[in-house]
Amino acid sequence: MKLIIKLIILIFNLTLSAQSDNFVGEYSRSLGEEGKHIIEYKLTLNQDGTFLFHSYTKIQGGTPPEVNIYGKGKWMAKENLITFSANKKEDFDEKYTLDFNNSKARFITKNPRDKTDQIVKIRLTFVESGIFWMQRIDVFKV
Repeated sequence: MKLIIKLIILIFNLTLSAQSDNFVGEYSRSLGEEGKHIIEYKLTLNQDGTFLFHSYTKIQGGTPPEVNIYGKGKWMAKENLITFSANKKEDFDEKYTLDFNNSKARFITKNPRDKTDQIVKIRLTFVESGIFWMQRIDVFKV
């Protein structure tokens, strides 16, 4: 009986880690035209459950003309919803200032039952965020 329970727990853990592998990787989004206004987002979801975020903005005639904003913390997936969190003591300093607490993103990919030729880019869509400009932002898997 103990062997059966251990086997079930092992299979359950392998299933959970296999699902989180789908989410791991780099996501990015670039808006604007080269030489004019540029907004770039880069999000990296690491295998160990941590993430790094970088936002780069270059506005022609802006003050300041270039802005870099960073964030980091932990992520957790449940089904296709990724929840982000940040520990105020560990994840914030002079460089990492974005607070991803209360941020959630939906993982979007082509449904395996969809047999059409439709191409669906793998992406994360932020559905909630304490960062007002992150809501409804899509970042695409690289």
